[in-house]
Amino acid sequence: QLQLVESGGGLVQPGGSLRLSCVASGISLNYYSLGWIRQAPGKEREGVSCISNDGMNRYADSVKGRFTISRDIAKSTVYLQMNSLEPEDTAVYYCAVETGLFGVCVLDPSEYDYWGQGTQVAVSS
Repeated sequence: QLQLVESGGGLVQPGGSLRLSCVASGISLNYYSLGWIRQAPGKEREGVSCISNDGMNRYADSVKGRFTISRDIAKSTVYLQMNSLEPEDTAVYYCAVETGLFGVCVLDPSEYDYWGQGTQVAVSS
């Protein structure tokens, strides 16, 4: 049974860093793309970053140069290193799996099939 569990969220001051983790059980990251999607209060879900089954990655323009996605296949875990955090990064961050693409990943939240429960990130002084 596929299960995604996020962790690593919290409260951080502007300019600070956090690393989110997503443990994916029931699947192999060799065969599925995984994305990080966030939702701020009153806003639509936004794709932040993704990594394909073969390691190709994408970033939203708003986080390029600040966020880095990576994965540990042996641990079935995907990470999102977030640096230089801004108040605008405040949101619930979800990891999600897309099951229909190979060799590529997308940032469109509607393309994702399975979701974790989310972890809250708050950036405030």
